[in-house]
Amino acid sequence: MITEIGITAGDIWHYLDQHGEVSFTQLVSGLDKSKDILFMSLGWLAREGHIILSPDGTNYKISLRR
Repeated sequence: MITEIGITAGDIWHYLDQHGEVSFTQLVSGLDKSKDILFMSLGWLAREGHIILSPDGTNYKISLRR
């Protein structure tokens, strides 16, 4: 599972690099991954300091830290 989380983290990074800031809902629509894997991968990226997560009502805005 760690490998899948890491690969998905890379997919998220590339998606954000191409699309800029997106909502979690957009990320779910743009990547064919389960929400659970996306949450774990976002946690990985956040812990490593690669992304910025901002609450947006009942959603989150996600962007790369530049």
